[in-house]
Amino acid sequence: MSTLLVTDHPLRRSGNYKPCIWDDEFVQTLATDYTGERFTGRVNELKGNVTEMLNSVAKPLDQLELIDNLQRLGLGYHFEQEIKSTLTKIYEVRSDETLDRKDLHAVALKFRLLRQHGFNVSQDVFKSLMEDGSFNDCLCKDTEGILSLYEAYFFSLEGESLIEAAWSFASTTLEKHLDNITDTNLRFKVRQALELPLNWSMPRLDARWSIDLYERSNNLNPALIELAKLDYNIVQGLYQQELKIVSRWWKETGFSKKLSFTRDRLVQSFVWSVGICPEPQFGYCRMELAKQIQIISAIDDIYDVYGTLDELELFTDAIERWDINSVQLLPDYMKVCFDLLYNFVHEQVYRSLREQNLNVLPHLRKVWGDLLKSYLVEARWYYTGYKPTLEEYLDNGIGSIAQVTIMVQSYICSANPIKMEALEFLESMPEILKFASIISRIVDDFGTSSDELERGDVPKATQCYMNDNGASEEVARQQLMAFVRKKWTQALVQN
Repeated sequence: MSTLLVTDHPLRRSGNYKPCIWDDEFVQTLATDYTGERFTGRVNELKGNVTEMLNSVAKPLDQLELIDNLQRLGLGYHFEQEIKSTLTKIYEVRSDETLDRKDLHAVALKFRLLRQHGFNVSQDVFKSLMEDGSFNDCLCKDTEGILSLYEAYFFSLEGESLIEAAWSFASTTLEKHLDNITDTNLRFKVRQALELPLNWSMPRLDARWSIDLYERSNNLNPALIELAKLDYNIVQGLYQQELKIVSRWWKETGFSKKLSFTRDRLVQSFVWSVGICPEPQFGYCRMELAKQIQIISAIDDIYDVYGTLDELELFTDAIERWDINSVQLLPDYMKVCFDLLYNFVHEQVYRSLREQNLNVLPHLRKVWGDLLKSYLVEARWYYTGYKPTLEEYLDNGIGSIAQVTIMVQSYICSANPIKMEALEFLESMPEILKFASIISRIVDDFGTSSDELERGDVPKATQCYMNDNGASEEVARQQLMAFVRKKWTQALVQN
């Protein structure tokens, strides 16, 4: 690797990013009234009421619907043991005999919840709803049942052709009849599911609109809605306090002022961390993940937008060698970035040494080095004008989407004790993480590729498919979404 100092001032590209609308001054004004013994005491009282409900409900369908409501309202984490016990009983008694086998909603809901919680349920449970290998046309009038069937699909496994047919039937039927649904709540749920399926969505965001829907439903349970609202507000208050801490850290680094060409998206980064680990007890993990995601975004901007190829080669080499002396070879803006990443990683290392007498530096160095090497591949493609095939793009995209980097960080920040075999397993890119990375790469491209191409980035997944197959953008997106669904079923097999 050349040791040439970068001293020239090349013409830089720009992402034209808008300033952050949620700066630290605003974040520090966030406040909540939902703290103190008064609220936690009431929560514990209501939790007792809900536990009694779970134990007293006799009919399997009523039990399943109560569990479904608890999960949608964001309360499932309070009742993990009770939910598991109830579902175990339903599974063991083979409640097909007590559930109406012709009730599409009941059959699909049972299938989804049991599969979600790890029970081995055959796709054959849907055969009672079919004739000559197809779903009965009379089911089209049962919108609630069709929606339940659609949601059940996202717990299917690779090769389950019956459920694949169920998804085709359900999605077509819901799209066809969406505008004719008279029940406002049901129409909203169908529209949400078609846009973002339940099992692909972010639980804490779903809980917010689920509370509104449940409050307007005909079968409202007062204790359940009160608990859902209290829990939501208490947990949101916790998130606000964590965000304040992270925002102060980000302001103190001065990074966004020193490197103003990068995205200043600290709040969005924190929301990402909530999606990864929403449970209240993982506050430390959430805060560290928010920092990590913000750093990743900034480094991504250096590779995608600002850095020259020579500079990026130097920076990648410096991170791989993890040598503080190599900073002297970097341009000033990269020195700032190197220092931030170096200090962030070593804080994690110090904490694991102090609390668990375990050195995680080799693992963090490896995942960060691998991430930047994948960024460098894309930078070389850009500067040489190379157009990768979809296969080449996704092979590299498995690394550039940063799933492994984030998963290793998440594990280090949440596990006690940290197990070396678990870290090595994550670093080895197991199949489940590989499939998850491919899914994330494609879906992320769907949301950002147009902006990235505007500023002159390399072709993304959609453009690679179009180049490979001579397809239109619409066809490319359709085929890639089908590919995403396939990878999803493959990932569930690995789970």
